Amino acid sequence: MLTDIEIAQSTKLKPINEIASRAGIDDKYLEMYGDSKAKVKLNIFDHIKDRPKGKLLYVTAITPTPAGEGKTCTAIGLTQGLGKLDKNAMVCLREPSLGPTFGIKGGAAGGGYSQVLPMEDINLHFTGDIHAVTSAHNLLAAMIENHISKGNQLGIDPTRILWKRVMDISDRQLRNIVVGLGGKANGTPLESGFDISVASEIMAILCLARDMSNLKERLGNILVAYTYEGEPVYARQIKAVGAMAVLLKDAIMPNLVQTIEGQPAFVHGGPFANIAHGNNSIIATSMALRLADYVVTEGGFAADLGAEKFFDIVTRVSDLKPDVVVLVATVRALKFHGGAKKEDLNHENLEALEKGCANLDQHIDNLKNCFNLPVVVAINRFPTDTEAELDLVKNHCQELGVSVALSEVVAKGGQGGIELARKVLDALDHDNSFTHAYPLNISIHEKIETIAKKVYRADGVAYTRQAQRALDSIERLGYDDLPICIAKTQMSFSDDPGLKGAPRGWTLNVRDIRVSAGAGFVVVLTGNMLTMPGLPKEPAAEKIDILEDGTIIGLF
Repeated sequence: MLTDIEIAQSTKLKPINEIASRAGIDDKYLEMYGDSKAKVKLNIFDHIKDRPKGKLLYVTAITPTPAGEGKTCTAIGLTQGLGKLDKNAMVCLREPSLGPTFGIKGGAAGGGYSQVLPMEDINLHFTGDIHAVTSAHNLLAAMIENHISKGNQLGIDPTRILWKRVMDISDRQLRNIVVGLGGKANGTPLESGFDISVASEIMAILCLARDMSNLKERLGNILVAYTYEGEPVYARQIKAVGAMAVLLKDAIMPNLVQTIEGQPAFVHGGPFANIAHGNNSIIATSMALRLADYVVTEGGFAADLGAEKFFDIVTRVSDLKPDVVVLVATVRALKFHGGAKKEDLNHENLEALEKGCANLDQHIDNLKNCFNLPVVVAINRFPTDTEAELDLVKNHCQELGVSVALSEVVAKGGQGGIELARKVLDALDHDNSFTHAYPLNISIHEKIETIAKKVYRADGVAYTRQAQRALDSIERLGYDDLPICIAKTQMSFSDDPGLKGAPRGWTLNVRDIRVSAGAGFVVVLTGNMLTMPGLPKEPAAEKIDILEDGTIIGLF
């Protein structure tokens, strides 16, 4: 059996300008990155703005497990399945971070015969967007500290600098550091630290900006510090906005690549959904909706994370609205949620599977009754799934009145996604009364509690003193009308990754709250969620190598 990278390397790529032509993109709007990648210039909007909008198909999943769910594979495979039905479809995905590429996941461009290509480039540096975010972020950090060391006209309190540094590698050693040691010539000694680049507010801004003007406005609104008198200091006061925008001038343009079956794909922006808002850029998705009749996009992790943040954050700052939601589940993951051990997942276990369906049920209920959206469940088939297990999940969904399809896109590509594509097209005829989980005109406390109780099914919310003080400060600054971005473990509905299924009788623990004023949301840190991951005991980097002829091996 071929590995993902072997399948990708055996595929003959079409020239990217041919892919662009298929999408209706003229060469004059392309900025080429070799033969297989290109950026699309934003002035194309002047050419396509009057075209009718396509349908937005949003792909999410049940709560992740070590057993695997295959959400990205399903999004790509659905696009390819629509292509098999002669539909004009595009897929919009996020850019993989080097953190998980070299850490746990080993790659994030799909799998099997459901991939976006060139797989190696997408997973490694790509067009440099994440590095641009890193540079812009760290430039601001350097300019803040330079301002302090060169007279500090704004009166910034060095102990109240909010802006740390970032890098796109998981490195727990850098979570907490001291900078400025070595005497006056080397700066002001102060505590700082690193987050991973995809958790940077600048990454969120890049993905939420509508154009360059809006990007610059948002960059200027970043809250970076407080003065000795307790007054807020913003990036615009540091006079960093222009230089940061220059570093992001290419990164703001969507990246055009192709599926393994030669369909156009945008891969742009990369915020994590557990510690950030977890969706690709508004610009890429908006552009795709004017170029294709059907646009497939996905949110990070489960429906309580990436999807909730798309519904409650992204749709509020854009004209994007989902037409159908695809909820990806696997028999293996549901058995894991039902108490089966990881080493036993290859064996039939109907009891654990039935118990684990509680996790599926809660996600379905949220999507249908909290957000009022039509749902199609995609069962991502694994070779070890038995017919009895597949029938159990199908029957369970049918009893709930939810459309369900078997997806075999990893093994069969678009051909294995035809059933799913047909079910999704049928679902477009269903009622869609999309709504948000909460209104904006309630307090931050009430918004957090609404998500905790309505989406997660917590009994309530508990705040540390630090979180309560931060919340009071944010409300005094007038940011209580912003939506909420909860940073929470992806491994559970709760803030405890060990609680599987659909836990009840628990309390959401909020340890800190931060305002991302430029991005336009309030970040709520819960449980032990970290904004700089660490590498696992056996990182994926140990298996990645390059041969003498330049062939990359071990990348998933």
